Amino acid sequence: MPSTPRTSAPPALLLLGPTASGKTHCALALAQTLPVEIVSVDSALVYRDMDIGTAKPTHAEQAQCPHHLIDVVSPEQRYSAARFRADALALMDEISARGRIPLLVGGTMLYFKALRDGLSDLPAADAALRAEIDLMAARESWPACHAELARLDPDAAAALNPNDAQRIQRALEIVRLTGRPLAESHARIATEAPRHRLVPIALSPSDRRVLHARIETRFDLMLAHGLVDELAVLRKTYRLSAELPSMRCVGYRQAWDHLEGLDDLATLRFKGIAATRQLAKRQITWQRQFRESWPELVEIDCLGAGWVSQVRDTALRGLDAHPPTG
Repeated sequence: MPSTPRTSAPPALLLLGPTASGKTHCALALAQTLPVEIVSVDSALVYRDMDIGTAKPTHAEQAQCPHHLIDVVSPEQRYSAARFRADALALMDEISARGRIPLLVGGTMLYFKALRDGLSDLPAADAALRAEIDLMAARESWPACHAELARLDPDAAAALNPNDAQRIQRALEIVRLTGRPLAESHARIATEAPRHRLVPIALSPSDRRVLHARIETRFDLMLAHGLVDELAVLRKTYRLSAELPSMRCVGYRQAWDHLEGLDDLATLRFKGIAATRQLAKRQITWQRQFRESWPELVEIDCLGAGWVSQVRDTALRGLDAHPPTG
């Protein structure tokens, strides 16, 4: 892990937490009392025209303070952790130069880890090779691609589900491009430590049942607000396939199957809620790992009384020694 930035470095607030934990509400509350600009740390909010299924902040919410890294790519495109890191570091510098505070908010834990620790020195995406792998998957299935990965890199294949198309594709791509095992490529870390002093705050729900109820309610609202219709318009507007990262986002993946006639609405709802709960579980596991390796991280129960005030007070303590200038 890169060394901790100098204490004289400008501060940046980090607000992370699982889906439906209240991050957007909390961030906007912080914006009422602190001169922040919000930088989204969300691998779904980067896609234009994907509003309902990503729970994207509304135009009114975004108007309350500057927001960044929302609506930056087409659903036809890919957005990587490496691009996020480069974009976020540049934005953090620009925000601090304006005398304001970067507030990085989201639940894509890989992006937070990339920001803090740097990234493996992996090759850039190769469009031709990806097309070749996609063709193989269409012809023979993703489990067959998984078997090919097992032949080239048994350890990498053992860590992946045979139907995990996105990760199998990337693993095969890296192994073919580098000629070395995936683990060896990941060990080659390219780091540029953030020039900011990170002040990380994690929202940690104390009762998983309450979080699950929130997830169910929010997914029902997405359906009521037109998630399926939104995807239908996206499919007419863009050249999309089920294999694109945008269409693998929770909610859209299940709505895609519904539009393909594979599932009825009740099954879409059931699968969507289940997938969102699994996403939250993975995010909480990430936070547990952060807790063990990130001593500065402060966890706050987002289900407790006065939790937003606790977040604000924690942020103020973290900023106290180094208030923004300008």
